[in-house]
Amino acid sequence: MAAKPEHRRAGDDGRTMTLKKIIWPVVGAAAIVFSVWLLYHELRGLSLEELWGSLMAIPARDWLLSALCTLAAYAALAGYDRIALLHLERHVNWLFIAVCSFTTYALSHNIGASVVSGAVIRYRAYSSRGLTPREIGILVAFCSFTFALGVVLLTGIVLVLEPGIIERFGEHLPSVLSVTSGYVLLALVAFYVFGSWIGLKPLTIRSFSITYPRLPVVARQLVVGPLELLAAAGIVYFALPDAGNPGYVVVLGIFLISFSVALLSHAPGGVGVLELVFILGLPEMDSTDVLAALLVFRLFYLIVPFVAALFVIFIFERSQLLRPDLDARTLEGREKAG
Repeated sequence: MAAKPEHRRAGDDGRTMTLKKIIWPVVGAAAIVFSVWLLYHELRGLSLEELWGSLMAIPARDWLLSALCTLAAYAALAGYDRIALLHLERHVNWLFIAVCSFTTYALSHNIGASVVSGAVIRYRAYSSRGLTPREIGILVAFCSFTFALGVVLLTGIVLVLEPGIIERFGEHLPSVLSVTSGYVLLALVAFYVFGSWIGLKPLTIRSFSITYPRLPVVARQLVVGPLELLAAAGIVYFALPDAGNPGYVVVLGIFLISFSVALLSHAPGGVGVLELVFILGLPEMDSTDVLAALLVFRLFYLIVPFVAALFVIFIFERSQLLRPDLDARTLEGREKAG
């Protein structure tokens, strides 16, 4: 009799997991359909010829700067994993970290549900380096938190410097609300740093313990998290024309909003969602030029890394398949030598 509730609970957990697997793809698909429908109404007069003309009008120097921003963004993303490993006090080769991080984000940015897809890739990679499932879980959560911390910090700064940015999405929202929200966000970051400075004790929940990051680790988070976002926004900024361009800080603010909305929508690659928010946030610019800049962003930040990541996964999995055979040969050779 006592075993029935446990069996029922296990069944409920299984159904919950199955439901989650179904819900998020449906939410992502719905977000894409709705955003594309709205975009259609925004861009009804757009022609492919005009879009191609906007792409060709981007100077070679700006193409190069956008490409350099992409390299900087993915270098900072590798820093996410490096910081998490410092927090765990685990040493992993820097090149392995860079390749793992690149593959993780190149795939998760395109697939959607980045936390889930990123966890699968990281588990496959870091378990081969001796990390336990618990450590990998902490690493995934820590990387996500570093990203969120960067978003909160930069959003707070943007709202303080450019309080009118909220009015681009809601005419009736007063600028003072933006400034106040900005200071609140910066205060949250300050409280996080203060908690590390005074050395808060670990939070223990049953057998699970959450250790507060040390101050050197937090300092790295405050640099690497914003750096990735600054570089990613730079891809779009340099691809935009000078005419009507409101400046980097405004473009950064709109990028933070659009990228966050795209992630929350669970739309694979934020298709439609990213474009819609950007076009609404830059009414002073030609929609064709904005769309062209976002195509450059997708090419450099999403498509090219995605293709490269597929090759990385193929090489890694092939090496893992060959490894047992190599280990067996090595063992056999040692036995013969002995």
